[in-house]
Amino acid sequence: MIESDEVIEEKSTSLGANKNIQLLLGDYKKAIVRLSIPNMIAMFVQTLYNLVDAVWVAGLGPTDLAAMGFFFPINMIVIAIATGITVGTSSAIARKIGAKDYVGANSVAEHSIILALITSVATAILGILLLKPALIGVGASGESLAKAYNYGFIIYLFAPALMLNNAAIGILRGEGDSKRAMYVVTLSSLLNVGLDPLFIYGFKLGIEGAAWATGLSIICGTIIYAYIIFKSKKTFLKVNFKVFKYNGKYLEDIAVVGFPTALGQITMSAAIYILNIFASKAGGDAGVATFTSAWRMINLGTLTITGISSAVTPVTGAAYGAKDIRKIENTLNYSIKFGEAVGLTVMSLMFLFSKQLAFLFAYTEASSVLLDNISKALKTLCLFLPGTPLGMLTSGMFQGIGQGFKSLITTILRTIVFQVFWTWLFVGVLNVGLSGVWWGIVVGNASASVITYTWGQLTIKGLYKAFPNPKSN
Repeated sequence: MIESDEVIEEKSTSLGANKNIQLLLGDYKKAIVRLSIPNMIAMFVQTLYNLVDAVWVAGLGPTDLAAMGFFFPINMIVIAIATGITVGTSSAIARKIGAKDYVGANSVAEHSIILALITSVATAILGILLLKPALIGVGASGESLAKAYNYGFIIYLFAPALMLNNAAIGILRGEGDSKRAMYVVTLSSLLNVGLDPLFIYGFKLGIEGAAWATGLSIICGTIIYAYIIFKSKKTFLKVNFKVFKYNGKYLEDIAVVGFPTALGQITMSAAIYILNIFASKAGGDAGVATFTSAWRMINLGTLTITGISSAVTPVTGAAYGAKDIRKIENTLNYSIKFGEAVGLTVMSLMFLFSKQLAFLFAYTEASSVLLDNISKALKTLCLFLPGTPLGMLTSGMFQGIGQGFKSLITTILRTIVFQVFWTWLFVGVLNVGLSGVWWGIVVGNASASVITYTWGQLTIKGLYKAFPNPKSN
């Protein structure tokens, strides 16, 4: 039998655990800010190491950078599944904590680890088997195909460790502890940054060295997470599997949000896959390299908003568990204001320093031909940022209240429907060229974000009707 509520509450009396739970269940403004900042830092560092990977690989020449670009949308499938486990676990645990079902929250954590293990092994096997035809499908050929395959094969070997890490992150965020997740991500990412030049240039492994550096940094994170989750006395939840009992309801609690989140991320991967084709059609390997480089910088810009969204999910999840609809509404509105302020600031900086940012990918003679193209791409794509909070943070609220399929639908609208449609119109019909890809992404994102936000407001109105006497926070 799983530990009783009394035992778990007794174990939660440590100062750190109490602060985390009180933060999650307390004032929504403090919760959003205090949970967002560690998430932002973690995502910034994590995105930075992905960026550094590309920067170091860019020194090898456009072919290697294009090879990484060809694998990028395919790799997003693995990241999508891992993200689904993180968000599903975080939401399910927060909802249980909000309802004061601590036994259920503890069991959700244990089920998430088992889910991560099973899913990761299947993903790694299928990924390796389907990697080459997927690369050919996106347009890779010749030397770029060979390099992309070798890079991707190594990355897939570490998929199980990656997904276990994401399950651990979901457990920590679900109980309101985003700081320790940030510490591990930061350490792992900095290790990757340090190993990149050693493996790529020191050991002369080229693009494969970047993959090995990434894999080893992931393993380092797995070891630390294992200690925190299984041995640390500072966590609120106690995961040990000593009295584990399978319950399909807990997997359902994770899957109701995690599965749509993963599918949503995969549709984003599919959209990047298609956009790569348009970029290749409009500019060849140079077009793909430009898109890959510029989009990495945009991802770096959106990470602050993603960090806020990662805070919205557990805060609204706990509020939903407590049936506090007013807090859900206030959390969403406050987070959007916060996100817009951040998005406009980052957009302005990215526009002003587009040339300097582009230089990160064009610092060698071999890659210098990309400088102007990347700079121009950034000046357009940075307009993507102000439109993002409306959609992304509303999706975070959908995930928090357990309505993950609404988040999935809005993601499909943004990526597959709107972004691909507008890009096809600009590039395929109007023959605008490579800039048509950038404008297609910007216009598609803005259109979908307005629809998503509207749907979110209608959903909140529905919750008020479902719970006619909402709490006030």
